[in-house]
Amino acid sequence: MLIGILGLLLCVGNQLSASELSPALERAGVLSSLLSVGLMLVAVLWTRAAPLAPDRVALVGEQGLELAAELPDSLRQELGWGSQMLLTATPAASLLLLWRGQVLLRRGVLDSSPFEPGPICERAWATQKAINLVNLALYPGRDEFKGLPENTPALIIQPIAEDGLLLVAGWSPRCFSRSDESWIEGWSLKLRTQLEQELASFPLPLGPSAEG
Repeated sequence: MLIGILGLLLCVGNQLSASELSPALERAGVLSSLLSVGLMLVAVLWTRAAPLAPDRVALVGEQGLELAAELPDSLRQELGWGSQMLLTATPAASLLLLWRGQVLLRRGVLDSSPFEPGPICERAWATQKAINLVNLALYPGRDEFKGLPENTPALIIQPIAEDGLLLVAGWSPRCFSRSDESWIEGWSLKLRTQLEQELASFPLPLGPSAEG
């Protein structure tokens, strides 16, 4: 946009400083003005198409990893790899995995409050579709997600069949793209198969085990 404004100013200055406006100079002035205005319009449209990302929120909590005790090794590896992938490849800041009433995984910025599914989670289960809360400050049900940092700005609630939930908190409002949603859904589908197979007859003891 600055280039367009500068070009327009130079064009006006050139017209004013000329001792005589010849037809050729007038045509050149009109063309230069149109070019400058075009550059400004391109800049405005580009800003709308690719807006600046909102600043990260300083989430309340400490970085960490918690896994439920005595999970099968293969499942622990999957949870470790998949959660790290989401935290590095998407704007995710904190993850929580619930399966059959028990929290199996917390990773990222941690909150020590116990998590209990509420109406929004129940709706995700009922529809079997992810719910993307793009700006959690605008939703009265934000208290439902006490297991995540209290000032979480954005959240995806991804159902895993009727037995599980994957909660993915973001660093800033409206931070998750369609591509991010696809990553989250894809991992949840993979998790469903592994959770159903490996935990079908595997008793889970109560209480998480904290890891680095």
